[in-house]
Formats: sequence, C-alpha cells, structure tokens
Amino acid sequence: MSSHHPNNSWQAKAQSFGMLMIDISHYLALLVIGLVVVWAGGAEFISIVQAGKAELKDILMLFIYLELLAMIGIYFKTHRLPVQFLIYIAITALSRHLVVDVQAVSEDFHLWLLITTTFSIFILSIAIFILTWTASKFGRPEDNLLHKNSSEKDSLQEHSAQENYIKTDPSEK
Repeated sequence: MSSHHPNNSWQAKAQSFGMLMIDISHYLALLVIGLVVVWAGGAEFISIVQAGKAELKDILMLFIYLELLAMIGIYFKTHRLPVQFLIYIAITALSRHLVVDVQAVSEDFHLWLLITTTFSIFILSIAIFILTWTASKFGRPEDNLLHKNSSEKDSLQEHSAQENYIKTDPSEK
C-alpha cells in the first residue's frame, strides 16, 4: 500500500504541472490574439482616418474588433467564454457582408445570397434569444449542478461540522 502513495503524489504533481502549463499556454494564446485584434483594429482606424471618412462597412468592422476584445476580456476576468459573443460577432460579420459584399455579386445569384444571409442572421438572433431566455429561466451552463453541488456540499459539511462541534462541546450541557 505504501508504494501507491508516492505514485499518487507524483501523479497529482504531474497533473497539477500539466494544468499549469495548459493555463499558461491558454493565457499566452489569448494575449497574442488580443494583441493581434488591437493591432488590426488600430490599422483599420488609421485607414479610416487616412480616408477622411468612415463608411458603414468600416464601423461594422470596428464593432467586430470591439466584440472580439470584449470576449477576450470576459474570458480573462471570468475564465468563461460566453457563446453569445461569438454569435454577436457572427451577426455583425453577416450584416457587414450584406452591406458590403452582396452588392458586388452578380444579379443571378444576388437574391439567393441575400435571402440566405438574412435567414442566417434571423436564425442566429433566435439562438441569442433562446440562450438568454434559458439562462434567465434555468441558469447559465457554467453554473451547472456540479459547481452548485460542490459548493452546497462544502456549505453543508461546514454546517454539519459546526453542529457536531456544538453537540460534542462539553461546556454546553
């Protein structure tokens, strides 16, 4: 039995080190992505200033960069990646596509592209509504029962330990 104890300790240390390395690489990747988004947003802003005017396509592109930065910021603060932000980015990108790119498409294909892009935006909007409604009704997925149960178990164990302490305290008779 004693041979299993050091092995478990080694496995726990290896797992802890592995998790640390994953967290570090995750944060570095997010930092790099954040820097690239800031760089691209800055370049977009400079091109707007150089052009002397901002068109709707430029503003929508800046919103996409802003949403990406907000998503990265939320992850750094909460360690959770909200799916809604990805959907907002997709809706903004499709809206930008409607405004900018659809005008350049040939007339034969234009109507179907317009309909499918609009339908895609509609479906994504329904997805946002469903996610928001279910989160308000049932809670967010990240607040799942495992997290609630573990904190409730800890709370119950503390309460139970306090009750046992009170019951076994010889000074209180």
